[in-house]
Amino acid sequence: MIKRLSILAAAVILAVTPAIADEGMWLLPLLKKMNIGTMHEMGLELSAEDIYNINNTSLKDAIVQFGGGCTGELISDRGLLVTNHHCGYSNIQKLSSVEHDYLNNGYWAMNLDEELPCEGLTVTFVESMTDVTKDIEKARRTAEKKGIDADSTIQAAIDRLTSNAVAENPHCDARVQSFYNNNAYYLIITKTFKDIRFVGAPPSSIGKFGADTDNWMWPRHTGDFSMFRVYADKDNNPAEYSEDNVPYTPKRHLTISLNGIQEGDFTMIIGFPGTTNRYMAASELEMTRDINNAISIYARGERQDILMEDMLADPKVKIQYASKYAGSSNGWKKWIGMNESFAKLGIIERKKAEEAEFTEWVNAKESRKEAYGSALDKINSAVEQLAEANYVYRYFIETINQIELLQMASMANYGASDEAIEAFFKDYSMATDKKVAKRMIEIYKENVSPEYYLPIFNEYTTEELIDKMYGESCFTSMEKLAAARSNGDTLANDIASRILSEIQPALIPIINQMSNAYPQYYEGKKEYTAGLLEMKKGQPIYPDANLTMRLTYGSVKPYSPRDAVFYNYYTTLDGVMEKEDPDNWEFVVPEKLKELYEAKDFGQYGMTVDGELKMPLAFISNNDITGGNSGSPIMNSKGELIGLAFDGNWEAMSGDIIFEPDLQRCINVDIRYVLFIVDKFGGAGYLLDEMTFAE
Repeated sequence: MIKRLSILAAAVILAVTPAIADEGMWLLPLLKKMNIGTMHEMGLELSAEDIYNINNTSLKDAIVQFGGGCTGELISDRGLLVTNHHCGYSNIQKLSSVEHDYLNNGYWAMNLDEELPCEGLTVTFVESMTDVTKDIEKARRTAEKKGIDADSTIQAAIDRLTSNAVAENPHCDARVQSFYNNNAYYLIITKTFKDIRFVGAPPSSIGKFGADTDNWMWPRHTGDFSMFRVYADKDNNPAEYSEDNVPYTPKRHLTISLNGIQEGDFTMIIGFPGTTNRYMAASELEMTRDINNAISIYARGERQDILMEDMLADPKVKIQYASKYAGSSNGWKKWIGMNESFAKLGIIERKKAEEAEFTEWVNAKESRKEAYGSALDKINSAVEQLAEANYVYRYFIETINQIELLQMASMANYGASDEAIEAFFKDYSMATDKKVAKRMIEIYKENVSPEYYLPIFNEYTTEELIDKMYGESCFTSMEKLAAARSNGDTLANDIASRILSEIQPALIPIINQMSNAYPQYYEGKKEYTAGLLEMKKGQPIYPDANLTMRLTYGSVKPYSPRDAVFYNYYTTLDGVMEKEDPDNWEFVVPEKLKELYEAKDFGQYGMTVDGELKMPLAFISNNDITGGNSGSPIMNSKGELIGLAFDGNWEAMSGDIIFEPDLQRCINVDIRYVLFIVDKFGGAGYLLDEMTFAE
């Protein structure tokens, strides 16, 4: 049966023809076979080879994975890179202090010497993606034939593929990535650069305008961008930070268009979308809604309230916790919207209907029953086993695991470097963490069965435990930790270390329960996905997002989310002024921006609307994106940069599960607004001299 599944999946993947042009996160090596005809019909003026080519330069060579969780693009032949403000946020925060608050005030390097090194930040280029499904399945069949362990045999094949690739490609890394729930495999060769420097970003009042209130919302007025530069050694190869390094010369950088957009214009986005779950069964969605999302929404909401109160009360705490808060709240609001969309759009009911159709199709043929007949039963049975354990584990992850004192204890006990410890304490407030810890322990104890308590929870009340933790532990400051080490104290005897030591034994039952369920779960997922591939042959079938490079195509398009409501496809600087609220930190407008607006000093970046000069700010398209696409270039029919993707819209927050063509929109900051802020607001117009502009 395994042989049948793998051969079938490979055949189906190559036979797919897209039926809905704007749905799908497509693999670039398959564009010529699967998508290019439709893309040309929609207006694309490039060939598939112009987009992806391993023998010559192509668009993919200008696009990078930024920091592991976002996308960026090269916009000059000197390594200048643009991405979202929220993608650069944690690095800007690390560089900031009360004296040099780059988050609040913004920053622009006026020459290369003023560009600031970002410790730990990397960008990764994709060199190639090669289908190696036949190699992996050959190893699987060999293991079955010889009666030996399949996993180790497959891993040996993967090791051979990757080691050969690295040997043949200096300065590169290689990995084998599975797709379609282990029904296909690709060898991906990448090149990672480690000397990345901060060039500039607007103040948060522009780059984060609207903050939590406007997050995931349209109309949007956020100038969500930041700029960095990639550095290399004298031979243009990746290297650790050095003063001797020079700006990287990329194989390709994007040409920028200032010609603007019109409704219906062709658009495409290339980036690194993180996670979608469009092959999920209804039982998985119910667990996602009722356990994962519900617990995270509740626990994060409580924690965020504490953080925000302290951030608003103390400028130092605001800088320390800005990135932590932003990272938490982004998912929190998304999951709120997702659960609302589940209800409003009948997502689970639609999945159940799809499963009923699948089951009917399977039962119509004996060979299908043999291959796929038990797939859903395996998934549903595994999910039932996972549910209780997942409930406890989720509460632990969102509460106890968020206590920073315990994080520091873990770092120190497991040999974290002095630099890492120093970086931790730079962004640590004991007073804030103490408040968070108290509330997190309360939430855990209120919602989890006592059988999963840590033993220490039964020895002290929560108040007593908190006082003891933050009164006695040496992990609450650099000074205390240094003193404990110099006195020869055993860190393992610290109360925080004791709590750490109790976590694993307390969670062993749920870890075992989850571990026992996963093999059956993954087997069911593979069979169900293979069955869907066969059943939906001829329809748009693409693998779930998994942080690999993808392309999505569509067009500039407005939408109507409900009766009598219509959203235009673009916003302007007018909207910033209309939303201004000096008493609300989310909607403060910088004075210089107001001056430029009043003077209509928009330079070459403005546009005329009904005879009046306007400053374009953001626009929407129906491109299919998700987290990880943040910072991705949105390009026109010629492959020219017209903006940066940075968000999805509230009405389609279930988009990771089911694409909603009438509702789902990608929110993009217009490249004209980006350059207006760089040039007119930031005074860093010299950067435009190294960019390439379309006529």
